[in-house]
This record gives sequence, structure tokens and C-alpha cells, in this order.
Amino acid sequence: MNLNRLHARSSYVPRTLALLAGLAAFQMVAGCSKAAPAPAAVVSVQAATASLQPLTEHITADAVMAPISQAAIAPKITAPVKHFYVQRGAHVHRGELLATLDNADLQAAVQDNQGVLLAQQAAYDSTVKATVPQTYEQARLNVAQTKANLELNQNIVKSRKKLYAQGAIPGRELDTSEAALVQAQTAYDAALKVFNGMQQVSREAALKQAKGQLESAQGRYAAAEAQLSYSEIRSPIDGVVTDRPLYAGETATAGSALLTVMDTSVLIAKLHIPQPQAQALSVGNSATVQVPGMLHPVSGKVTIISPALDPGSTTVEVWVEIKNPDGDLRPGTAVTVTMAARHVQNALVVPSDAIVLTSTGKKSLMVIGANNTAHQVVVKTGIKDDGKTQILSGISAGQQVVTTGAYGMDDGTKVKVVPGSSADSSAGGQS
Repeated sequence: MNLNRLHARSSYVPRTLALLAGLAAFQMVAGCSKAAPAPAAVVSVQAATASLQPLTEHITADAVMAPISQAAIAPKITAPVKHFYVQRGAHVHRGELLATLDNADLQAAVQDNQGVLLAQQAAYDSTVKATVPQTYEQARLNVAQTKANLELNQNIVKSRKKLYAQGAIPGRELDTSEAALVQAQTAYDAALKVFNGMQQVSREAALKQAKGQLESAQGRYAAAEAQLSYSEIRSPIDGVVTDRPLYAGETATAGSALLTVMDTSVLIAKLHIPQPQAQALSVGNSATVQVPGMLHPVSGKVTIISPALDPGSTTVEVWVEIKNPDGDLRPGTAVTVTMAARHVQNALVVPSDAIVLTSTGKKSLMVIGANNTAHQVVVKTGIKDDGKTQILSGISAGQQVVTTGAYGMDDGTKVKVVPGSSADSSAGGQS
């Protein structure tokens, strides 16, 4: 029993020593590995090369197409519709008769006023050519006649004064001749006054009165003709009839639209965009319009940029004109418009995905330098379009920038450019 315990104890000691020796060796190995430096981590990234290329900024917004001009034609009188000459979809020209309203009473009024006008014209002609000249001539003849009579009586008085002084005639005859002279003088003065009045006032007043009556009759006749013309509904523009709510026989109300005509040969897409974007546009800039249901966009151009902000939305209204000679496009269609804005012929361009923000909020790029080490460079950007951004300062053409994997990367990180990047070509291709 004691021999067995002695044997077990003697075998236990070597195993313990061996275990302690192994543990010491392990600690020595662990200590050596901790002291050796770890190799630097290499981050796989995609990259692109900054390049010079043309770059055009584009502005995209939604809009609704409207005709370049339209007219909701409303009659000026209330009357039943006598006849329509067009249907919806009819192409009409400026001045073309579209409909007529019942106008029998208006035609009668025109005829009545035409008769009054003819009577006044005859009265005016009679006054100008007969009445006034005759009255004027009669007044002139009266002056001449009374003047001749006055001169005769003056000679008689003069002669009788001589005879009376010689005692050849009695004083009664001289008194009689002097009384006749006074009467002749009075008659001459009255005739001359009438003639002078005819020259200065009466003749002119008579002509004005006759002319006034004639013009009044002309005005009433013109008004009657205008009322009659209101029963004829004509198109004020070239275009297409887009609405005709009534039928023949129904009453058209003054001021309510009877027909609507639109000029759809040219359509206008009216956009509302923020002021900074509007400042980048100019009248004449090209545009493309994507219309639902059409495979390819249609071309247009900017024609109007509002000089003032919309007070409700504080945006700027921009008009893009689209030619529509075949009528394939329809007013009221919702479209997406893309307008060309600022253009730089030789812009230093990088992919927009390469731009990251620093901790202070500045824009930067991770530029790959010597030994594939990425360094953070703060840059100033310009215009951007279609996933590409112009770099104004910070880097130069030909430098490689990290496009995928730059977010959160530390300055000085070792990188490895993996396939799929565009580092060996240009930044996103030509615009």
C-alpha cells in the first residue's frame, strides 16, 4: 500500500515539471510574437482619374404643357345658337366663321337705322348745297338792294337841299325826302346786320347742326351693325377647336364660353424652379422634354425666364417652347423637362461619388499618391451633371481619386485599386 502511493507520487513529479516547462515555453513564444510589428492594413477601393472634358450642367423639373395661345370665345349677346359650322378637333383660321346666333331682330334694327341714316344724309346735302347757300345769297341781295336804295335817297336829299336853298321847292318836299332817307338807312342797317350774322354765326351753325344730325344717324347705324356682328362668332386666332359645350338651338349666354380654340402648333412647358437654378439659365438654352408614351424625348428651348419670383412659392417661372407641327403633343400633358444650363469646355472632372465631407463639413477627395497611399485633399467644386462634378481647385488632371470606399477612410491609408474602377481611363467618360 505504501509502495503504491510512493510509485504514484514519483510519477506525478515528472509530469508536473513537464507541464511547467511547456507553459514557460508558451509564454516565451507569446512574448516574442507580441513584440513583432503587425503588417499595415490594405483597403481595396475603386478609383478614377481626374480628367479635362466638356461638362454641361442640366436642370430637370416637371411641368404641364400648355398651348402658346388660346381663346375661350364668349358671345357679347345672349341669343339661341342658330348654326354651328365646326366640330371639336376642327382646324380653323383667324377670322373664320364658327357659329351664328339668332339675329332677326338685329337685322331689323340695322335696316331701320339705315333708313334714318339715308334721310339724314339727304337733309345734310340739302342744307349744305341748297338751304344755307340760298339763305346766304338772299341776305347778300338784301344788303345790296337796301344799299342802293340808301344811296338813291341820299342823292335825292342832297339835290333837294340845293333846290330848297334856291327857293325852287317848298320845305315840305325836303322834309319828305329826309324822312325817306332815314327809312332807307334803317333798312340797310338791318339787312347788313342779318348778312354779317349769317357770315359769322348762322351759316356755320346751320352746317354744324346738319352735320351733327348726320353723324348721330351714322353712329346709330354703326351700333346696330355692331350688334348684328356680335351674332357671328369668329375665331380670333389660328388653331384647333378643343371645346364646344352647346348644340344648335341652345341659348348662348353673353360672357360664357361658346367655343374654345387653341393654337397647338407650338406648346409651352411652364416650370417653377428655385432661384439659384434659374440664375444658371439663359433665354435660348436648349432643352429636352420627356413625354409619357413617347420613346424619345422631344427638343425645345428656353424662351422666357421670369424676372420676378412667384410670391406664393418663391420660385421662378421658366417657359420652354416645343414645336408641335403635326399635333402629336397635347396640351395638359404632364412632362419632365431637362434644360441645359452652364457649360464649361475644359472642366476638370471627377465622379461625384468620389467627393466626401470632412469632419468640418468641407468637400474633399481621397487622392492616391506614391506607394498607393490615399491622402485627403480639400477641394472646391463647380458645376455637376450626370454623376460628374467639376473641381475648381485642390487637384490637377491625371491624379487618381478614390471613388468607392473613400467614406470613413483615414488619411494615409494604404489602398489597392480593384477591378471595376475607371482609374485607368477618365472620370466617367466624355459628357
